Amino acid sequence: MFFHNFKYTLKTLFKNKMLIFWTFAFPLILGTFFKMAFSNIETSEKLDIIDIGIVNDSNFENNVIYKEAFKTLSDEENEDRLFNAKYVNLDEAKNMLNNKEITGYLVIDNDTPKIVISSNGINETILKLVTEEITQTSSLIQTKSENEVKKEIMAGNYNIDYQKIYKNVLEVINNENVKLNNISNSNLSYTMIEYYTLIAMTCLYGGILSMTAINYNLANISSKGKRVAISPVNKIKIILSSTFASYVVQLIGLLLLFVYSIFVLQVNYGNNLILVILLALVGSLSGLSLGTFVGTVFKFNENAKVGFVISVTMLGCFLSGMMGITMKYIVDKNIPIVNKLNPASMITDGFYSLYYYNTLDRYYFDVISLVIFACIMLGISFISLRRQKYDSI
Repeated sequence: MFFHNFKYTLKTLFKNKMLIFWTFAFPLILGTFFKMAFSNIETSEKLDIIDIGIVNDSNFENNVIYKEAFKTLSDEENEDRLFNAKYVNLDEAKNMLNNKEITGYLVIDNDTPKIVISSNGINETILKLVTEEITQTSSLIQTKSENEVKKEIMAGNYNIDYQKIYKNVLEVINNENVKLNNISNSNLSYTMIEYYTLIAMTCLYGGILSMTAINYNLANISSKGKRVAISPVNKIKIILSSTFASYVVQLIGLLLLFVYSIFVLQVNYGNNLILVILLALVGSLSGLSLGTFVGTVFKFNENAKVGFVISVTMLGCFLSGMMGITMKYIVDKNIPIVNKLNPASMITDGFYSLYYYNTLDRYYFDVISLVIFACIMLGISFISLRRQKYDSI
């Protein structure tokens, strides 16, 4: 039954012209428009050193983590430094920000870092990401230090050298934790953000495929669905075979997009093309699971479901930065939970991590998040399909 439904679904999807357009043609057309619109905007791929202010008060001086981190990131002897830090008092920082002399400034308030900016942009986003990373590192150092102290106490050693423990923990963190570098001169392009969201959109548009495939198995939508409803078939096989067939069609669409963008549009995905493709494959699975969820849970007609999937996809891509690269930062700052649940944002965030970080921790976090999202959607779809009953067929 699995292979029979897989083969039938595959043939049906390829015969649907509307699906072929949204899956194969539309991403290529949109990618072409991106090329035409942005090819002359970017005059330089190198990310300029960002001018920032740091409120150099007692709170900052006593916070070793932030002090050393920004000292390293602003070291003039390092040609890949991110920032040009200016250590000033609070009033001077405010004046410099008002006069556009700095992108933003950092102030430590009760051991809590605060970033103050006057506008939203790529530089502000980078400053926010760096501060978040330092905050995570600081929390990790504190946790590890506390654990080391507990070990000493449990071992009966009450003459604890806290300074030595701190230095040892700091060495471990420096060796294993994420370090940010300005690698833009070799592989960072602002317009790449648009292509990242294009890939995310293509992945999520696969939801139309799986939703259509599921509709063929619903009694209130198609004749085949009526036969499925009264037959003793395993519903999970129906979902999996339909989703797998949709996935095959989606992979063909992704392959066309990558070939077209690389060889025709001359998009440079850097040295991480394999990881980019892997993230796209997992992202497609999340898109397909979303379509399966909509197809099984909602009781709309087929056209309404298609419109719903397209609307959700475009909204997700908008929030992840497709229509403006600052939108993702605005959402992350004000309503962070939205992008934590937004698969389009998970995909684009995974792409960002490949270029802003020299470790893959954040990348794998996004990949795992997408897998979890897909499993939840498919699980709900399976439960919903099993519970569907009809008074008459």
